[in-house]
Amino acid sequence: MTEQLHLLFILLFIGFIILVIDKKNKQFPVPMVLLLLGIALSFVPYFSSLYLTKDIIFMVFLPALLFASAYKFPVKDLKKNAGTIAVLASIGLILTTLLFGGAIYALAPAFADISFVGALLIAAMLTPTDPVSVTSILEKTSEDKNISTIVEGESMINDGTSVVVFTIVSAMFVHGETFSAGSFLGEFLLVSLGGTAIGLAAGWIITKAVHYMHQHVYQVMLSLLAAYGSFYIAEAAGVSGVLATVCTGIMVSYALTSTENEDNLRSYLDGFWNVLEPIILSLLFLLIGIQAADYLVFDGWLFAVVIFILSLLVRFIVLGGVLHNPLSVPASFSWTSISIITWSGLKGTVSVALLLSIEADTNSQADMIVSLTFAAIVLSLVIQSLGEYPIMKKLEK
Repeated sequence: MTEQLHLLFILLFIGFIILVIDKKNKQFPVPMVLLLLGIALSFVPYFSSLYLTKDIIFMVFLPALLFASAYKFPVKDLKKNAGTIAVLASIGLILTTLLFGGAIYALAPAFADISFVGALLIAAMLTPTDPVSVTSILEKTSEDKNISTIVEGESMINDGTSVVVFTIVSAMFVHGETFSAGSFLGEFLLVSLGGTAIGLAAGWIITKAVHYMHQHVYQVMLSLLAAYGSFYIAEAAGVSGVLATVCTGIMVSYALTSTENEDNLRSYLDGFWNVLEPIILSLLFLLIGIQAADYLVFDGWLFAVVIFILSLLVRFIVLGGVLHNPLSVPASFSWTSISIITWSGLKGTVSVALLLSIEADTNSQADMIVSLTFAAIVLSLVIQSLGEYPIMKKLEK
């Protein structure tokens, strides 16, 4: 236990150095650097005892990250773009998974023996987006504020809906369950709406409690309990803990706008979450790098590159269908904006958590799927992080 604490302290110190550098350079891709450092550390025997599992990501890291993102998300921006974000995170996500999975399956025979359900599984794991620091670059450099709003809002919601889609597809893959459009849609709605309902209820209770408390320390503690409590309750009920936590965070943010001392209370909450969030992100991406190293030595890298390219092409097509039409809310997006939003959809935390959940299934197809998906995640974090700033500046000229 003492050794584990020493290792975590070293990782925190490394993360601190990287974050300090990031503050001095707005083009510095923090997730990519942390990931590559994690991969490098995996070759150091001293760090061999560190590992990452789905439960660690979901039960320890994710609730805090989700709540922090949702709580900080401007309510007025969410209202303005609610329709677009909802469509992208539901119909758009399902359509992306089907098209992406179909494209992977069509090209698979040239590279590897992967079934259609296996291809869908890869697509389901790579569909959730995790922009992390990309949104800060977007806010600093993009002239269209709706772009960063869509990127961040879509990421928040599709983290939850993608887990639902993955759960259904993975049951087909691992247990051989047959696909039924009716049961798929019913399960999707039940788990999604159930998580949303629990999140809204938990958020309402928390907001009432915040108004009765006058000690800021207790209000901050309550926000932490809200983040983890809503997640655990929803998961215990068999619905989406991710959506529950996101909805709780949004409700708390909305309640603060009607609080007399909003600025004062928000400053205390910001002080806490602005410290906790980078700590969690630093540890998480370093651990992802350490965990990923074992899966990146395989002979399917060419297929992984193809999958990465397909992920961008399919995302661009779906975004174009949703955002580039007269019915888009608040307005039709230009192809330039759609290109920026496409490139900003990095893969990350949720994709890794979903990936690790099928790690125990050790058949040969599962091993290839895990390696291909891990490689695609690494390619996304490295290539999209490095290209975000120069591509965006060039497109917006």
